[in-house]
Amino acid sequence: QVQLVESGGGLVQAGGSLRLSCAASGSIFSILSMGWYRQAPGKQRDLVAVITRGGSTNYADSVKGRSTISRDNAKNTVTLQMNSLKPEDTAVYYCQIISLVGTTYWGQGTQVTVSS
Repeated sequence: QVQLVESGGGLVQAGGSLRLSCAASGSIFSILSMGWYRQAPGKQRDLVAVITRGGSTNYADSVKGRSTISRDNAKNTVTLQMNSLKPEDTAVYYCQIISLVGTTYWGQGTQVTVSS
């Protein structure tokens, strides 16, 4: 059984910052990639940022330059630092991990609301 526990969401004013964290636990022998997705009301779930085991990163254009993703392989944690937040960043943010055998796991989601 694998569990992803997210934390760090909340309400912030435009221009502010938030730090999202996700900790994976359970029967995970090795993680290939860790990432964050977000879903706004009425929209599809989209990639925000992803980081591989080797440290390669990929960001959505909408957050590039404003966000930094990092991971701790020893602790199976991934963190997303988001700066200069905009109202359009408002969404439920989901942590995702993909194991080396290709299994995908999702967190329960954490709400981020950016007020104008």
